[in-house]
Amino acid sequence: MFLAGFLLCRALGEDICEPGGNFCISNNREDERVSKEKISKVVYYPYRIISMLLLVILFFPGLNVARISGLINRSTSLLTTGFSYGNLISNFGRAIKKGWVLESTMRLLNISSLLICVGIIVCAVAACLSLGNRKCKFLGNAISLTGSVLAAVSMGGIWNAYFQIAATTKPSKVEPMFQNFYYIMLVLLVAMVILSAAELITVGKPGKDEKFEMETKFKLFLMFLPFILLTFVFCYLPLWGWRYAFFDYKAGDTLSFDNFVGLKWFGQLIRNKSTTRDIINVMKNTLAMSGLGIATSWMPMAFAIFLSEIKNSRFRRFVQTFTTIPNFISWVLVFAIAFCIFSTDGFISSLMINLGFWSEGKNFLMSGSHTWIKMLLWGLWKGLGWSAIIYIAGISGIDQQLYEAATVDGAGRFQKMWHVTVPGLMPTFYVLLLMAVAGILSNGMDQYLVFENSSNTAQIMVLDLYVYKMGIVKGAIPLSTVVGMLKSVISVTLLYVANTISKVLRGETIV
Repeated sequence: MFLAGFLLCRALGEDICEPGGNFCISNNREDERVSKEKISKVVYYPYRIISMLLLVILFFPGLNVARISGLINRSTSLLTTGFSYGNLISNFGRAIKKGWVLESTMRLLNISSLLICVGIIVCAVAACLSLGNRKCKFLGNAISLTGSVLAAVSMGGIWNAYFQIAATTKPSKVEPMFQNFYYIMLVLLVAMVILSAAELITVGKPGKDEKFEMETKFKLFLMFLPFILLTFVFCYLPLWGWRYAFFDYKAGDTLSFDNFVGLKWFGQLIRNKSTTRDIINVMKNTLAMSGLGIATSWMPMAFAIFLSEIKNSRFRRFVQTFTTIPNFISWVLVFAIAFCIFSTDGFISSLMINLGFWSEGKNFLMSGSHTWIKMLLWGLWKGLGWSAIIYIAGISGIDQQLYEAATVDGAGRFQKMWHVTVPGLMPTFYVLLLMAVAGILSNGMDQYLVFENSSNTAQIMVLDLYVYKMGIVKGAIPLSTVVGMLKSVISVTLLYVANTISKVLRGETIV
């Protein structure tokens, strides 16, 4: 029996692992498994790429397959169409009331878009699971197959909604349109269905005792991935709006090469004397306020050092909490507080009148004098405690043996602060200083917007507020885009210049 089994095993390409007729796993099966793993790895590349592409498509209004009517805003993305029914039908009030478009059609469009978004998000989550072991991959493939099928089937709802809108009695009022990108997205979803099914078959069902596992590097990558996506959505995706700087565009217009003007608006900054004068004044205010901020950037570090020297823990926690809370108060409420104190009927005026020093109240907020100093003080009051947190964390990381050694050498409290704590915090201070230099043109807008009035507008107008006023209030979108572009380019340049100087002087860089 043993000899017969041996010959049979050899004929099938198998080996004997134990005497007595017990055989090991087939070589053919092992080769087949290895071959499947290789195929699976190759298939996973388009699988992940397509899932990421579909996720990106959700955020681009120009790729919104659900924009089947001219009444749907051009700036509406597929994600907004699915999750905001109010935004979707904002321009359909009269059309629905007159019966040109059925509300059920818009509901169908909204639900179909929502299901497509959910399906694509599910596919993206499944792509993340594909970085794990076989059990993670199997679960991810099952989820991806479900999500891609859901999204592909929901595309039919958009198709149906389009034909319902196209059958309207007033096409000129509704403006039915069909997005050619619909077919491309449908092909991507069908490809996702095929790849998910193929992976589900290729990977195979894991064992019951197998656990979900993933390499540490992939775990760290997935932990960092949400921040990458947020950075892309809020920092890099808006760069697509830079194209307005090259067109003669007004709010509500359509971008086309008919209104393409090239570098016209860049030259406008120099040719127009009024604009040039405004830019010079704005840059003066911006650089002055940023310069004051950089000059006082050591104050949070000093505050953190003195705070850490408070021995009473309850009092220290009280002071830290009390100074941190203002950071969470909006600038609108801060101005309300300032108004209650410094306005004509505020606390100070009422007190001085009651004491007989003044005959009438004074409004300190309407004065344009010392505006830069006032804004600096309000900013310090609001952000000092919050900015000190990073230094407090840095202090806790300083080796306590250094303090003990300084005590043995006879150093007093202030000597230990100066020779141990300050040097330990200087690397953190230098990094924050370099970031402040890079953002010298970015003062923010909220603070200056709420404190601005007719008396101080010339002294308080910083670059961010100027861009807002020009683009949103005056409607000069191309010119404001140009200013914003130049601001970004200058900020990046300053970052690398400061980084180079830091490398020369300190031998350390942050980029």
